[in-house]
Amino acid sequence: MPVFVGDTKGLHMPKKLIALAAAALCCTGAYAQSSVQVTGLADVYAGSMKMAGDASRKSVVNSGGMTTSWFGFKGTEDLGGGLKANFQLTSFIQVDNGTQGRFGGDTFFSRDANVSLSGSFGSVLLGRWMAPNFLPSVVGNPMGDSFAFSPLILHMDVPLFNASGWKATVPSDTGWSNQIAYSTPDIGGFKANLQYQFGEQAGDNGKKNVGANFFYFGGPLTLTGFYERAQISNPGQGTYLGTTKKDWMLAAAYDFKVVKPYLSYGQAKADNNPDKAKTLQVGASAPLAGGSLLASWAKTDLSFSDLDRKTFTLGYDYYLSKRTDVYAMYMNDKITNQSTGNSFGVGIRHRF
Repeated sequence: MPVFVGDTKGLHMPKKLIALAAAALCCTGAYAQSSVQVTGLADVYAGSMKMAGDASRKSVVNSGGMTTSWFGFKGTEDLGGGLKANFQLTSFIQVDNGTQGRFGGDTFFSRDANVSLSGSFGSVLLGRWMAPNFLPSVVGNPMGDSFAFSPLILHMDVPLFNASGWKATVPSDTGWSNQIAYSTPDIGGFKANLQYQFGEQAGDNGKKNVGANFFYFGGPLTLTGFYERAQISNPGQGTYLGTTKKDWMLAAAYDFKVVKPYLSYGQAKADNNPDKAKTLQVGASAPLAGGSLLASWAKTDLSFSDLDRKTFTLGYDYYLSKRTDVYAMYMNDKITNQSTGNSFGVGIRHRF
């Protein structure tokens, strides 16, 4: 509808026309309701960090102690008949210094950049979205998606650029670009996703990433897992990894109310590397004084190199409200033939 600013003399609209326009708007709203929201999360912690293999420790104020900070836009439109159109445009941000992205060169909307249609059939999504490995690893450990303190996430997703030369077991980022994904509807607490990432490189000879994951939430029981066969790097315009890497994981948790134990096991293997990474993780969360006591231990064995990594984290997470929590974490990190690392951190996380 036009908006007139300044002198509106001579712009009087007949009352019948105004009523007709209002009725048309009401009718349109009944058929196609839409919403767009600005949303995100800010997480910052202060601490002293030393990972296995680090020559020395460093004092930090860093972003993303328990969850990688992000912001962006999400929206949906009701198309009628149970069909909806949806979009997500979300970006990572380093709240400690205001830098965009998780690291230098990270694409702007590296968290999400997609459009989807959803209905009784499930949903079909096109664009950049989570890789099959990500959500099962988050659901399968008590510290969720902490890239600073969760042993499982650190082993799977975070390489160490130090004397240890630790390489993440996940082959190609926690998000895939240029993908098409089908998500099933919820069937008695069971859901699954099938995902395919196109290589989009001339002469790539069909290089691609394919994968799937599943989730079962049945009362106190949680079951999840994933499988990936990856040849394309991420984020951004993917290039060939130089190998085909396969990885999988199964995880379970059971909420006894007084304690919720977690267990996961997975493997990763690349065609051009004799090592097979085998990762076991056990953990637990327990309600305590209005918050949650968290503990997790992970061990990754590299079969050919005869090396292993063991990481243990103990922490406490206290919710000030439904949107804001504060936390304190201690972590011990060991890699064969490397110096041991011990880290401490306290932080605050706010959702909006």
